[in-house]
Amino acid sequence: MINQIHPNKVRQLFFLSVIILLFIVISKELYSMLSAFLGAITLYALLRNLMIQLVIKYHFKKWLASLLLILSTLIVIILPSIWIVSISIEKLQPIINNPTLFNQSFEKIHIYLIQKAHIDILNADNIAKINAFVIGYAKNIVGGTMSTLGNVFIAFFVLYFMLVETFEIETWLRKNVPFKNSNVNKIMTESRNLIVSNAIGVPIVAMLQGLTGLIGYFIFGVNDFVFLGLLTAICSMIPVVGAMIIWVPILLYQLSIGNTWQGIAIGLWGLLLIGSIDNIARFALQKKMANVHPLITIFGVLIGINIFGFLGIIFGPILFSIFFLLVKIYLDEYGKSTNPI
Repeated sequence: MINQIHPNKVRQLFFLSVIILLFIVISKELYSMLSAFLGAITLYALLRNLMIQLVIKYHFKKWLASLLLILSTLIVIILPSIWIVSISIEKLQPIINNPTLFNQSFEKIHIYLIQKAHIDILNADNIAKINAFVIGYAKNIVGGTMSTLGNVFIAFFVLYFMLVETFEIETWLRKNVPFKNSNVNKIMTESRNLIVSNAIGVPIVAMLQGLTGLIGYFIFGVNDFVFLGLLTAICSMIPVVGAMIIWVPILLYQLSIGNTWQGIAIGLWGLLLIGSIDNIARFALQKKMANVHPLITIFGVLIGINIFGFLGIIFGPILFSIFFLLVKIYLDEYGKSTNPI
């Protein structure tokens, strides 16, 4: 007798195929909004405990508690972001319209390096590459403002429903995630800690470095010290090089225009103060909050930038950490070793 597949198996396979096909189609169309969904999940992890307190302890209606938290988050995040974006656009627009302003500064540094150190690193070809990168990045910042605002709106829209349905979401996860209860609780707790560590730790360290840089630039008479402080904060989140991308060119520029003591002072300030915050506070704060290994932070940022762009600085380490967490949970559930990872 010829073996035949049971009709129920055929129907099951067909049903799963339809589900997978629809999932692929939906995921492809929603990929552009991935950062918005990750943003909503990140904010949910930050606000989840406050939401529970407002509902359970203070007897707020769910919709009201959710709106209050969203409004507070908008005030804390959106207003400063609008200020930063407005300053960035104001300063970047002249460079985009007239790139020679950017080239002139680097030409002075180039001449100084040739005369004093016989280093030809900022030759015409390299200047053209730097110019193309910086101008292109500046155009992306200015031109991507509307799309970013759209993702922010989607993130808060999704966040509202996640907060309102906090208890339902977590009950569903506990029932349907295919792990034992202890591991489900571990996934939820450690994932939330990882998200909080990166979503709070990275911006705090960036703000500390940016503020330290701003103070130093002000003390030593650097023009546009507020804008350069903002750039220092942003670039501090880039692994390995970090804030050096900003304060080293400032140091060289000051030396090239004859402000020798100011240049030396900025170099010492960047090395001893800005650099110390980068090397100590970043990893110490994240390790204390969620025991995140420095290598996970570094490689997570590198991977995250390739996937999500600038927001990958936050989302990359989160995904990287959660990947290792899931591997640990999987080995605990299905591995033979009593000491997984």
